[in-house]
Amino acid sequence: MKKCISILALLAGLQFSASAQNVGFGMTVINDWYSWIQNPSADGGGNAGNALLNLGLGPKIWLGGQDVSVSVEAAAVLGFTTLDWNTYKGMGAAYFPIMAKLNFGGMTGLDKEGEFGWYLGFGTQYTRTELYGVRQSFEDTGGSRSLFDTYIAQVGYGFGMSGFAGSVFGKYGWNADTDARLISVGLQFDFNWPMIKKISSPESSL
Repeated sequence: MKKCISILALLAGLQFSASAQNVGFGMTVINDWYSWIQNPSADGGGNAGNALLNLGLGPKIWLGGQDVSVSVEAAAVLGFTTLDWNTYKGMGAAYFPIMAKLNFGGMTGLDKEGEFGWYLGFGTQYTRTELYGVRQSFEDTGGSRSLFDTYIAQVGYGFGMSGFAGSVFGKYGWNADTDARLISVGLQFDFNWPMIKKISSPESSL
């Protein structure tokens, strides 16, 4: 995973060396339409899923230009009704993705003109399921839940303009050492505050 992030940084650096650099900061808002999580075998295994009620947000920064940029983001996401449909053990999930992305076109977060674009990201996610309402029978048989980590890869496509971007994404996570896996599909909205402020202030120059 470290190699993947290094490759992203290298590609971005090569591009930025030939163009003026811009910096942006703001936040990202996430709504997973569907999330599926396979717990580590050492924690009792099992999987849990949830639809729609997976909401999160966190900080984000951009570096680059209107055609391509690199970004770093972190978020906290809560799945309020996540559960194992096969064998109920408890409810709820929390996960914390940390990711670097290489963004193109409308997804750069630094483009004044509206256009479509895409991105590719890699990082790490920390996850825990069964946050509350854990069945005593699950604990009695040696089951437990704690934060576990997975590598994650994400690809998205959407539309961006003047510091705002919205995209549809797919994310896959894995950890071969613990048998943990995850899949998410959803919407992500990004807000580059300095760029949005320029557009919303009549006295500002673009």
